[in-house]
Amino acid sequence: MSKLPKVVVIATKNMGKAREFAALFAEDGIETKSLLDFERVPEINENGTTFEANARIKADTVSAFLDLPVLADDSGLSVDYLYGQPGVHSARYAGDHNDAANNARLLAEMAGVPPEKRTAAFHSVLVFAKPDQPAQDLVVSGTIAGRIASFPRGENGFGYDVLFELPDLKKTMAEISASEKNKISHRAKAMAKLEQQWRQWWLAN
Repeated sequence: MSKLPKVVVIATKNMGKAREFAALFAEDGIETKSLLDFERVPEINENGTTFEANARIKADTVSAFLDLPVLADDSGLSVDYLYGQPGVHSARYAGDHNDAANNARLLAEMAGVPPEKRTAAFHSVLVFAKPDQPAQDLVVSGTIAGRIASFPRGENGFGYDVLFELPDLKKTMAEISASEKNKISHRAKAMAKLEQQWRQWWLAN
């Protein structure tokens, strides 16, 4: 396994997310860094129309700039009644990364919608990029289905977790523990796929 990378950059400034991904590489002795470890990383214009497009933009831009392998993700909420919105605009649905405002707007948009029409899904796409090889990006995704609750419930999680109800559990994502969430979430499913594939992909290209 000597041909595996020595360093992988996680394209985020969120240290919690960076630590989460670091666990994927720790057993191979690979050091992980976040964008906070570098100066003058260019601003990334996430102007893609899909989660995959935005994750590719992040991974390929940072990899080309740093000349290092980069793992990026893009994720969000898709509501069937709203024709897939907020989608790639999930973090900025009602402003700039304001969870309370985003949830308030979503509840307003869904006011009066019956339970059977409140179906939704969380999506996550991970893109692993090598320097100067954007055509060889490894892309994996994960999805979890649910529905939009009629009011916020729970104290855990972040973002839309307080409104995303898991029908089988009859709880929102914010009403389950972090360990439970990390087993069933959209990002957890994508990370499981990445774990199965990334070594073979790296050594084959």
